[in-house]
Amino acid sequence: MSIPQELISAIENSSEIKNFKELNWKGSFEDYLGIFQKNPKVARSAYQRLYDMILSYGSEEYTEYKKQITKYKFFDDPFDDGKDAVFGIDIHLMKLVNVFKAAALRYGPEKRVILLHGPVGSAKSTIARMLKKGLEHYSRCADGALYSFRWKKLQDGNPELDRIFGTVDVIDDPIHGEPLYLVPQSARENLLKEVNANVEEKDRIVLKGDLSPISRFIYNELFNHYEGDWSSVIKHIEVYRLTLSEKDRIGIGTFQPKDEKNQDSTELTGDINYRKIAEYGSESDPRAFNFDGEFNIANRGVIEFVEMLKLDVAFLYDLLGASQEHKIKPKKFAQTDIDEVIIGHTNEPEYRKLQNNEFMEALRDRTIKIDVPYISRLSQERRIYEKDFTNDTIKGKHIAPHTVEMAAMWAVLTRLEEPKKANLTLLQKLKLYDGKSLPGFTEDNVKELRKEAHGEGMTGISPRYIQDKISNTLVSRAGTSINAFMLLNELQSGLKNHTLINGEEEMKHYKELFAMVKEEYEDIVKNEVQRAITADEDAIQRLCANYIDNLKAYTQKERVRNKFTGQDEEPDERLMRSIEEKIDIPESRKDDFRREIMNYIGALAIDNKKFDYRTNERLHKALELKLFEDQKDSIKLSSLVTATVDDDTQEKIDIVKARLIKNYGYNEESATDVLNFVASIFARGDVKNREQKG
Repeated sequence: MSIPQELISAIENSSEIKNFKELNWKGSFEDYLGIFQKNPKVARSAYQRLYDMILSYGSEEYTEYKKQITKYKFFDDPFDDGKDAVFGIDIHLMKLVNVFKAAALRYGPEKRVILLHGPVGSAKSTIARMLKKGLEHYSRCADGALYSFRWKKLQDGNPELDRIFGTVDVIDDPIHGEPLYLVPQSARENLLKEVNANVEEKDRIVLKGDLSPISRFIYNELFNHYEGDWSSVIKHIEVYRLTLSEKDRIGIGTFQPKDEKNQDSTELTGDINYRKIAEYGSESDPRAFNFDGEFNIANRGVIEFVEMLKLDVAFLYDLLGASQEHKIKPKKFAQTDIDEVIIGHTNEPEYRKLQNNEFMEALRDRTIKIDVPYISRLSQERRIYEKDFTNDTIKGKHIAPHTVEMAAMWAVLTRLEEPKKANLTLLQKLKLYDGKSLPGFTEDNVKELRKEAHGEGMTGISPRYIQDKISNTLVSRAGTSINAFMLLNELQSGLKNHTLINGEEEMKHYKELFAMVKEEYEDIVKNEVQRAITADEDAIQRLCANYIDNLKAYTQKERVRNKFTGQDEEPDERLMRSIEEKIDIPESRKDDFRREIMNYIGALAIDNKKFDYRTNERLHKALELKLFEDQKDSIKLSSLVTATVDDDTQEKIDIVKARLIKNYGYNEESATDVLNFVASIFARGDVKNREQKG
């Protein structure tokens, strides 16, 4: 079977094939010096390269509660269509990038371990994964190019070269070292002085360190062989373009603690290769050592420590030297220089153990802690779930509107601290955090709320729990759709098996939050059904015109012409109040509200603009509620909860259902469900009203 030409063309045009020559460049040391002089950035430190990589994706500024925040687009995950995008913690990501910036400028953080600290499921490992993925991708771009070197024997049959190289013709530098370390120290200083004279401070190249033990051994042996002729030594060098890869263990390392009894520090610094001792004669010969520990292979890039504080104490000593001095101590060798970003992550219980352990004081002193809390903004929390659970990505099952939103609302509420202001509910606090405006609350109030809640976002329900329960609901529920009640019930029933809930009080609090969310959901769907019923623009327009005519006559102390009788009459106070009461305008404030509307209309007239009820949110809502009240009896919505619906009523209900599907995103089943639910609410209200009258 022949391969389709289109597939062959797609393969040939892929970036891996097209960029093969650039990514596999090889040349002499002299060639590399030419590259370096044209573009000194090829010799950047690991922190400089990481910081430049983040900046390369751009950033944008915005103000939140009078605080200037920089959002770095890198964390939107430009590699996998946002699969690993991190939402809602821009302030904390900005703090992290500021640490990278300070480290790139050699202000001190480059000598520290960066520790991401936060509750489970708060995106700590996602951030680390993004940084690793970003560096891999950046090293394949022209701006992110970096280089390493290997030693080549060049001649066969030369006894001295055979002794130095053994049975191989090529020896790669095992830690992918910077080729400029081959330049003698005094000449290196002059070279850097010349290059750094023409670059910004943040791009200044500083080379502190030395060659790896293997390269130092070969360099010294060749130097002796050529009797100090450096130019002859350097002919044995082949420089090549280095591309970082976690899979190939080049420049990207990941270390995950195992059982304490099985931890071995050689996993970080390398170990003796006993098979090569017979060839080289000594276990202290660097050629008989595997420099393949995570610290070795992560040189020039980044190393991630998963659950870092679970490391054995012996590992932590290696960590201290690697961070502070940028050196590691392989078995039987002198300290080896490394250049890499050390980033770890841990959770709150492990961090508290660190704080309480006096033997860990040195580690605490060399650690920069960056909090990675849960999201406290509803709109951002929603985005997490909408990445995976939308009606475009889920086939065969419809997710009714507000289903994911209500789950996100409950999750965020579990993370918020009760407000200290007596006139503010937890749900109102959530809405303020999400940028909604509430009467009597300013940006300064929200800023104060944030400041007084120190531990907010460090406890609560993880997004993983929500994601798991959305999946369960999708596969376990019959029918074509799932709705918010189904998901909230699934979330609530799963709490009894949740391993991270501490005690009955916390369980009780979480269940109370469900009642709060369900009440909010009722209000939302009730409003949607009301809007679907009152979607007749002409009817609202007529009602509005009638209201404004009466309002104008009232404020100007005039009479209104009755269109049917032709008689002048007093303004219709009952009509105006029936509309105003829908938005809780008290009798004592009606004159203020009416003057406010008339002043607004007058201001528009001065600018030659026509009044549109849609531009005044409160009036718009009042008109919709009034129209709904007038029409719901004609639709007989409450009859849905009974078995009998006449043809005329069914036709009107079908129109409302069609509007729910077209304008609000429901499908046939979920539209029917929400109509039945809202009908039951009104049926309860009708019964209650009859009981009160009786």
